[in-house]
Amino acid sequence: MNKIITRTITGSLYVAIMIIAATTVPASLLVIFGIILILGITELSKMFSSEKSTLLSLIFDIIGGLTMFVSTFFSFYKPELNLNPLMCYLPYLICRLVLQLYLPKEDAAKSLSHSFLSQLYVALPLTLTNVIYFSLGSPMLLLACMFFIWLNDTGAFCVGCTLGKHKLFERISPKKSWEGFIGGLFFTILFSVLIAKFQWFDTRLNMVQWIIFAIVATAFATWGDLVESLLKRTAGVKDSGNILPGHGGILDRIDSLLLVIPTTLILLYIFQL
Repeated sequence: MNKIITRTITGSLYVAIMIIAATTVPASLLVIFGIILILGITELSKMFSSEKSTLLSLIFDIIGGLTMFVSTFFSFYKPELNLNPLMCYLPYLICRLVLQLYLPKEDAAKSLSHSFLSQLYVALPLTLTNVIYFSLGSPMLLLACMFFIWLNDTGAFCVGCTLGKHKLFERISPKKSWEGFIGGLFFTILFSVLIAKFQWFDTRLNMVQWIIFAIVATAFATWGDLVESLLKRTAGVKDSGNILPGHGGILDRIDSLLLVIPTTLILLYIFQL
């Protein structure tokens, strides 16, 4: 019972913080997602770290990820600065390769692959939240992504625990079931219909587009969870960290978001938003 209470309190605080990031002043997005980026890269590094790993490479990776995120943020928030995020980020890519020459007794291929995985898997999706938040003109679309993920998690958990019999992806996550996936999909589609009917979040999407949005978000939220489970199995760990009581690490909470954000961006461009 104590674990359930702890998990509920932690989850509620996480949801509140993410809502604040998506719906209040832009500075909250910068600070909250910047902190999440730092924690995510740190957790990923520790998952695959060894005694030969150095703190220097982790610092470089965090700086690289923050450079990508912050430069993209200010390219939208302060266009008069004329920031080019790619030009800001290129020095990291060059310097990280050169740095490897000065890390003795390191497996260069593994070290570099872990660094660049942190950029591709953590930094890039979190950076793309800026595009949805600013470029598409509606921070509420970012919030809609989160609600779809949370409803999918809730529906999948409730239905999976009560009716789950057929394994969804037993090799990676033995507890997930097709029944749970369908339950999560049902909740997100139902919510998307309510969004369209009562014109919550963004009125530019019609009923069909909201339903497609819900289906895509559910599928990639599930795949995002499975991808992180695969990484944890590869690293031989149960949780990505322990910063969130009852939930594990920050990657355990944002694993779905890391795939849903870029997928949503593609989808919204297809919808010509």
